[in-house]
Amino acid sequence: MTMTDISRRGFLKTSGITAGAVAFSSFAPLAATSNERGSGVLTAGRMGPILCEVKDGKLVATKNALAQTMPNSLQLTGPDQVYTKARVKYPMVRKGYLANPEQPQGTRGSDEFVRVSWPEAYKLIHEQHMRIRKQYGPASVFAGSYGWRSSGILHKAQTLLQRYMSMAGGYSGHLGDYSTGAAQIIMPHVVGSIEVYEQQTTYPVILESSDVVVLWGLNPVNTLKIAWTSTDCAGLEFFHQLKKSGKTVIIIDPIRSETAEFFGDNTTWVAPHPMTDVAMMLGIAHTLVKNNKHNIEFLQKYTEGYQTFEDYLLGKQDGIEKSADWASTICGLPAKQMHLLADIFAENRTMLMAGWGMQRQQYGEQRHWMLVTLAAMLGQIGLPGGGFGFSYHYSNGGNPTRDAGVLPAISASPGGGSSAGNDWAISGAVQSFPVARIVEALENPGVEYSHNGHTLTFPDIKMIWWAGGANFTHHQDTNRLIKAWQKPELVVISEPYWTAAAKHADVVLPITTSFERNDLTMTGDYSNQHLVPMKQVVEPQGEARNDFDVFADMAELLKPGGHDVYTEGKTEMEWLYGFYVAAQKSGRAARVAMPNFDTFWANNQLIEMKYNDKAAGFVRYADFRQDPVVNPLGTPSGKIEITSKTIAGFELPDCPAHPTWLEPTEYTGSAKQDELQLMTAHAADRLHSQFNYAELRDGYAIANREPIWIHPQDAKPRGIADGDLVRAFNGRGQVLVGALITERIKPGSVCIHEGGWPDLDPATGICKNGGANVLTLDIPTSRLANGCAANSALVKIEKYTGPELTLTAFDPPKNG
Repeated sequence: MTMTDISRRGFLKTSGITAGAVAFSSFAPLAATSNERGSGVLTAGRMGPILCEVKDGKLVATKNALAQTMPNSLQLTGPDQVYTKARVKYPMVRKGYLANPEQPQGTRGSDEFVRVSWPEAYKLIHEQHMRIRKQYGPASVFAGSYGWRSSGILHKAQTLLQRYMSMAGGYSGHLGDYSTGAAQIIMPHVVGSIEVYEQQTTYPVILESSDVVVLWGLNPVNTLKIAWTSTDCAGLEFFHQLKKSGKTVIIIDPIRSETAEFFGDNTTWVAPHPMTDVAMMLGIAHTLVKNNKHNIEFLQKYTEGYQTFEDYLLGKQDGIEKSADWASTICGLPAKQMHLLADIFAENRTMLMAGWGMQRQQYGEQRHWMLVTLAAMLGQIGLPGGGFGFSYHYSNGGNPTRDAGVLPAISASPGGGSSAGNDWAISGAVQSFPVARIVEALENPGVEYSHNGHTLTFPDIKMIWWAGGANFTHHQDTNRLIKAWQKPELVVISEPYWTAAAKHADVVLPITTSFERNDLTMTGDYSNQHLVPMKQVVEPQGEARNDFDVFADMAELLKPGGHDVYTEGKTEMEWLYGFYVAAQKSGRAARVAMPNFDTFWANNQLIEMKYNDKAAGFVRYADFRQDPVVNPLGTPSGKIEITSKTIAGFELPDCPAHPTWLEPTEYTGSAKQDELQLMTAHAADRLHSQFNYAELRDGYAIANREPIWIHPQDAKPRGIADGDLVRAFNGRGQVLVGALITERIKPGSVCIHEGGWPDLDPATGICKNGGANVLTLDIPTSRLANGCAANSALVKIEKYTGPELTLTAFDPPKNG
């Protein structure tokens, strides 16, 4: 149901508050049952521990190795990952580059490729790398490659690249990430920690103590299919139990997401205009103050600078009261909905769970800052089941931390240092810049810019080596990126697949998938619930090699003996043995029994770590609430800073001293005739751009393109019917997409899910696969955080009547 014109009585009747919520005294995630679920080689991926069926040396099927209530489509993609036609099979060099590396011909992205041997590829890269490094210095070499990579503690592409570059004499690296670029900079100023990657008040506590759970701009049914390490599969089970509990669940999102569909009649869907969350929260906050329902005692004891914010809220600074009526004109919701939400939040134990998409917008810093401020006004931070949380949709934040033997991982520089004669091998990053500003850096070498109160300078990048990521998919304004990408003198891509980034490289090195090598991983970024053997399932395809071996070979070219310095004289299995022994030692300290390594590896079973009842009762900020003097936050005041003197001192026009509504450049309120707000939400059946080539695509593609969600009110006047080919366009580019006409989206908005591989037609410039970032703005969230603003764009749409364009996104380039 939606909240349009709904009464308080009608809402409470539907929500379950009046009936009372079911209490759960404990939350017990489903146990590991790999033996019961059949045979197969045990490994793991982002989508969890999986069993692999192999026939005649070929991977034919993958399935979950854990019991589960809710299915996870991504666990079925193993065969597609190994055998897709998009695999890079051999070392390849762009033809125009190979002919004359120092004065290459042709254009990246349109040139054909030539197959070379591994020794030839090594020699070519090494010679040009050394030339560039000698001529321009280490800062000219960008090795801050970024992306979701694959699971495992040894075969970590970015870390292995940086390990090699440290031996080479240093490199330019990156700061922050695309996922939480704004929030991870603003939150330390507000609550003294990065917050977005912290353990949350646990699932058992939520199920026991929360009356109302608000899902504000997050879609956990999609995003909990994966984790940064490997999912422990507990998050989806938690939301399954939350649905059964009868608790009030409110979903605030311009899209009626898969999560809203999952909860069905057990939830209320509130749909503001995209990018207007701050205005909506201000309207709720204003209602709290006017009705004297804000917790003054909490604000006085635990926060700093509230009064300055309240003056802004009540219009004492600018003459504009940020009332619900004012907010209504911006966010497109009736004022009475905000009045009702204010009452519900204040009168019940309320957990505000917020996603990250709202801070991947222009002025994204304001979203999470304002949400923390709203939670502080409710006064429930530090209470069981109350407050806020920013990781419930990510890596099962909230699954209680286990007593565990925890695996270490390979480091970005070789061990031993000067005591082993390796002091030449540990230079590290000599310069770094915010990762989402890579195009700005390429365009503006040597230019100063502001970042988190500091003045930094962009390096002059002459060489890029990207490993383990797909930047042409996750970066904004693809056409601007393509133009800037022509500037470096050498671009090397280490990659299993012919992504758009690989097609825009000079040298492409074929890398194994996780099914073609051995590794180890933990499940649960917060829980450490399992330790899983990642066994090699099949032989590498073509001439694919492990990143570890590639960089060890390259290290030998740096200096005789470099191979052994890089590997520290250990093979793949010797590294894994050492990691396991370290975990075994920490396990003993936690009284967790673990077999010896040989037995563990031979058993083909994961190890489930010990449940800790005390950890299961963890409440975020409970210690701070109990005694803010003894347990201060890491802010200058030791309190929650609703107004920050530090940020005020930066004097940034795009990031004021307290949460503020700042009108975005491109959003519904600034839309001209026929313009619609574009959202780029996570897709249900891939991990960002990973698996876009997989068979799962057949289930969601429309007319063999990425879908575009369009409300019937917006489709009808444009003559667009369900299933039509649609051209979406703006001044940055154009994409071809398939129309999905649905009432599950706010009128005036459209959605193209992020992660579609760019596939630009040479003749028309149109992206034939519907890559959303062809259309998005490449601007910083603000000069505080310099995060990405991927959800900031206006577009026009029309029924496509042009020539038929053949999809080539997943085809290798000529001779590839």
